[in-house]
Amino acid sequence: MSVDLTVPDIGNFTDVDVVDVLVKPGDSIEVDTPLVTLETDKASMDVPATAAGRVSEVLLKRGDKVSKGSVIARVEAGAGAASAGAPAAAPAAPTPPSAPAASAAPSGGAPATQADTSARAPRAAVRADNAGDTVRMPSPQARPPEESAADAARGTQLLVLGSGPGGYTAAFRAADLGLKVTLVERDAELGGVCLNVGCIPSKALLHAAKVIEDAAEMSTRGIAFAAPQIDRAKLRTWKASVVSKLTGGLKVLAQRRKVEVVRGLGRFVGANVLEVKGAIGVERIRFEQCIIAAGSEAIRLPGLPQDPRIIDSTGALEVPQFAGSILVVGGGIIGLELACVFDALGNRVSVVELTKQLMPGTDADLLRPLERRIRARYQQVLLGTKVSAVAAESAGLRVSFAGEQAPEPQLFERVLVAVGRSPNGRTVNAEAAGVRVSERGFIPVDRQMRTNVPHIFAIGDIAGPPLLAHKAMHEGKVAAEVAAGEKRAADWRVIPAVAYTDPEIAWVGLTENEARERGIPFGKGMFPWVANGRSLSLGREEGFTKLLFDPESHRLLGGGIVGTNAGELISEIALALETGSDAADIGLTIHPHPTLTETVAGAAEAFEGTLTDLYLPKK
Repeated sequence: MSVDLTVPDIGNFTDVDVVDVLVKPGDSIEVDTPLVTLETDKASMDVPATAAGRVSEVLLKRGDKVSKGSVIARVEAGAGAASAGAPAAAPAAPTPPSAPAASAAPSGGAPATQADTSARAPRAAVRADNAGDTVRMPSPQARPPEESAADAARGTQLLVLGSGPGGYTAAFRAADLGLKVTLVERDAELGGVCLNVGCIPSKALLHAAKVIEDAAEMSTRGIAFAAPQIDRAKLRTWKASVVSKLTGGLKVLAQRRKVEVVRGLGRFVGANVLEVKGAIGVERIRFEQCIIAAGSEAIRLPGLPQDPRIIDSTGALEVPQFAGSILVVGGGIIGLELACVFDALGNRVSVVELTKQLMPGTDADLLRPLERRIRARYQQVLLGTKVSAVAAESAGLRVSFAGEQAPEPQLFERVLVAVGRSPNGRTVNAEAAGVRVSERGFIPVDRQMRTNVPHIFAIGDIAGPPLLAHKAMHEGKVAAEVAAGEKRAADWRVIPAVAYTDPEIAWVGLTENEARERGIPFGKGMFPWVANGRSLSLGREEGFTKLLFDPESHRLLGGGIVGTNAGELISEIALALETGSDAADIGLTIHPHPTLTETVAGAAEAFEGTLTDLYLPKK
């Protein structure tokens, strides 16, 4: 029986170039044997065979242009050959060299890809990405058979798996562009980790902590308040109300856009079918395209006892009732933000961090004001130290430490584990759809957010660091627009990062650490907040603003801020970076006085040599 092998769905591409023909008449081939290599302006890909047999005719040559359905070759299929009408196995689409960076800190240039782009690999090959992960292609034998349309109870043009900031952004944008969208969410409310147990509730509690601290600090300036009466139950209720307003708003937006919401845990069972296990049973949804926005989970330290007094960030946001000490394991952004909350609520806080500095990777000068403040307030800050054991006792949790300056075992009433997050690539069984997943659970993508399976996209935490909600939202729009047929690509050059600690720390673009590691020359302009009238009136003059510039063109490369409201101020630097501003553009922009934003202009003027608010001797 003669079978035509054709070009499968390769996304919204037509007239794609054939750059290599990999078979010739007389060759014996198996299912998934690469036939030809195609190349678009975004990626190159191998098209695999969908039937086994002997090649009788090859109808393409190098330089030809093809589209979906173009005949590549004819084979004389064996008795066990697959039907020509069977869905094609997804072609491997190596990622262009500008996909998300493996570094947790945003860089000034286009971040590195998660997957190697320089060579093709056979379907079952092992390939290493730039982050040091290994991605494994599932073997043809391990891939479950594709489902027929009758096997799925419902169908949709675009299925979005996960309703966090990236997921709901993608779903809503795709619906606005006219696609029929189904949004699958495992939890009761839309919004994912960020809205329900992450960004939003933590910022509500951090605001409460700031009010407590501001009131206490005013006692030295002539206004004294009584000690705060903290009702943690009422605080939890207020925090929950903030969350419910946002999640309720998402529900309304989904209804108005006619986005179908399905509740349950989704797992792939084929390249076009997702199985959803919900409260009322199991159903299968067939999709034409899919965006994986399944996020990440808090990392759990192995070997810890099962004890309710050991909590993660989700448990910490429930503001448990206790008056004693708490050990925060992990000196990253999440751990330090929650440490600020418990410190303001009156708990005795200790922090232990495995590396030699807090917020590993952050420029050391940005950390100094924060570290000085918390060392003066917390019981202890242990750097270069790890938790070696935790023993549950009736009086508390006895923690043992290891390291050059590790203290003796200590007793804590609570232990908060905040050592990072792990992507959910393997949790959703993406490999069953033919999607490559790294050993750490990331899914490599190209700049259009496509995985190696062209009709399946991945965005947000699951697509690679940095694990930030605003990065996910940007990627969600890109994926939705590409799925709708628009020519879009993600741009990761300008991704601000913010630690909502006290004081706040924010940075965007190139950092000093990265510039030195990569040998990039830079000039620096700094403005200390002690010379800013607004910061003095707030009683928080410990901060500063710094900007990095190209020493030749004076073009902005990056910047960092430490101080009150740094998270708001960083947006001006991000916009200047996005628009290609130089030092004169920023310095000559008239800023209102007195404001903290003046420090951005002051840093640019310090670099230009035009600053009058300070005396800086000319070099």
